[in-house]
Amino acid sequence: MRRQVPHDLFAELGRLQREMQGFPSMNVGSTPRSVEIFAFVPGIDPAGINVRLKSGALVITGKRGTSLPDLQARATVYINERFVGRFRRVVKLPDYVDLNSVEAKYCNGVLHISIQRRKESRPSLIDVK
Repeated sequence: MRRQVPHDLFAELGRLQREMQGFPSMNVGSTPRSVEIFAFVPGIDPAGINVRLKSGALVITGKRGTSLPDLQARATVYINERFVGRFRRVVKLPDYVDLNSVEAKYCNGVLHISIQRRKESRPSLIDVK
């Protein structure tokens, strides 16, 4: 006899997985002139994404809705790996960034945030004589 697994268990497992890996997935790096952050948020309207600076950190928040509401209403769903709901990611920023020069762009599901380094923290080339 097979036991049915309650949908609550699947929802809980999905929540735990999101907390462990985080959403959205991100790439963070730096160049000599800036810190570059790429957040992968496919299928989310850019108007629903909030980017804030708070206490030396970059905070990205938003909400992702379901893409297949009709299917979930008519069918028994066994696997649902695309979570629905609010998300929040926080990136601690280094001290050398200029918090007054932040630029955010959204293109093809990728949120690109560029934060300039303060001029005094940029590497400079010194001529050897």
